[in-house]
Amino acid sequence: MSNIPILTPTPAPAPVAGQPAAPAGLADSSPARLVAPDAEGQRHSNRLSQRLRAHIRCAGGWVGFDRFMQQALYATGLGYYQAGLPKFGARGDFITAPLMGDLTARCIAGQCAQVLAEIGHGDVLEFGAGTGRLAADLLTALERLGVLPGRYFIVETSADLRARQRRTLAGLSAPLRERVRWLERLPQDGFDGVALATEVLDAMPAVRFEIDARGRALALGVTTETGGGDAGQPALRWATAGPLPENLQRRIDGAALGAGYRSEMGLQAEAWVRSVGERINTGVLLLIDYGFPRREFYHPQRRDGTLMCHYRHIAHGDPFFYPGLQDISVHVDFTAIADAARDAALQLAGFASQGAFLLSLGILDSLAESRQHGAQEPRRALAMTRELGRLTLPHEMGELFKVIAFTRHYDRPLRGFALKDRRAALE
Repeated sequence: MSNIPILTPTPAPAPVAGQPAAPAGLADSSPARLVAPDAEGQRHSNRLSQRLRAHIRCAGGWVGFDRFMQQALYATGLGYYQAGLPKFGARGDFITAPLMGDLTARCIAGQCAQVLAEIGHGDVLEFGAGTGRLAADLLTALERLGVLPGRYFIVETSADLRARQRRTLAGLSAPLRERVRWLERLPQDGFDGVALATEVLDAMPAVRFEIDARGRALALGVTTETGGGDAGQPALRWATAGPLPENLQRRIDGAALGAGYRSEMGLQAEAWVRSVGERINTGVLLLIDYGFPRREFYHPQRRDGTLMCHYRHIAHGDPFFYPGLQDISVHVDFTAIADAARDAALQLAGFASQGAFLLSLGILDSLAESRQHGAQEPRRALAMTRELGRLTLPHEMGELFKVIAFTRHYDRPLRGFALKDRRAALE
């Protein structure tokens, strides 16, 4: 769930002749049960579907899933994160932690304040700012703590989201607004401070694979099949191609996973971490997303991987359902992310569940403080209690979401990992 510039995908292997693989199983709902979009939405999706089919034809009849996901989410003017359709909140397809309230921002502000105060200077660089709510709440909280960044950078390529972020931040005081700068790419001259990404890695195009009878990981991509598409156009279907490169095969034990097992590799997310890491001079890279260490990510019981789509607050597993109108994401292999950061000479500084991270940073104190300052009204108090539960309880976001931090030229223990640090699980 993000809107970050994506790196160029690696070339896909040549497709293998044969029947397309069976469609992926749905997670929570069948597309037949999902509400159809209105006429405008259908036209929008049809235009993107036509572009996707043309893209597949030009590629010889098959594209890797990473290339399909790239187009479905980021095609100019039509991709899910590039078009001006509702995405967040009640009118959109999903809700992120910052949209629930300001408790997350208060806690992250505490972690940012520690780093900025100890290095004596620095900025905040946010990726995937969405509506701008986290930026607004984070700046407000940092002002309250008396530790403001010199500048607050937002890396954003979507004109629609930049406009929405400006509207959100317009409610800040002039001194805070003046610190905000929008960028379309990473600072080329390096960066000091805290680089922050919440639910960014999961929306970066990922390679998908399927284990064959010989225990090899075959590239799983997208082809077309006559009939079944919109207006009689060819339908999008899964199809396998040749084996993945040997270095990727070594990440998994295909024989143990079994024939037909499917999953993903977030190669672009790893490349992004290396790229960002190389530009940090002094400071911290803080990533919050849903996922697992590798030993849990490639679990034999997770036979269809982690691919997840969100459409009008319903999660399902069919990425071909109305392209351009739904979010497509994959969970994060945090072991791979740690390896990528190490390649960029960053130090792993902590890994924890979101619940443990927020509790370490005093989310209970933040809740109590909010209640003391105008949140005594019963309905508001109930909403904040529910927010606390959704953010921290294991069966909500507290366990599935993880926080991982990397540093360069900063060796102080980070407050967010004081209660529990699970770095050993990444080995």
